[in-house]
Amino acid sequence: MFETREQLQEILNKANQHARKQAKESGASIYYIKNNKRVREDAEGNKFEIIFDSTGKRQEFEYHE
Repeated sequence: MFETREQLQEILNKANQHARKQAKESGASIYYIKNNKRVREDAEGNKFEIIFDSTGKRQEFEYHE
């Protein structure tokens, strides 16, 4: 299917870039996990860590890498 791992990684990187571009153009946020934290990135590139408290209430805080 794919000759090398590098080729697969390049395809995945292009797919990621395309999805980010589409989200930005439509004003949508993207969600992902980084460093074991839930992150929401808005269309302007601002990043927020998503935390759920013990009652299940969702909170967002500015995310710093």
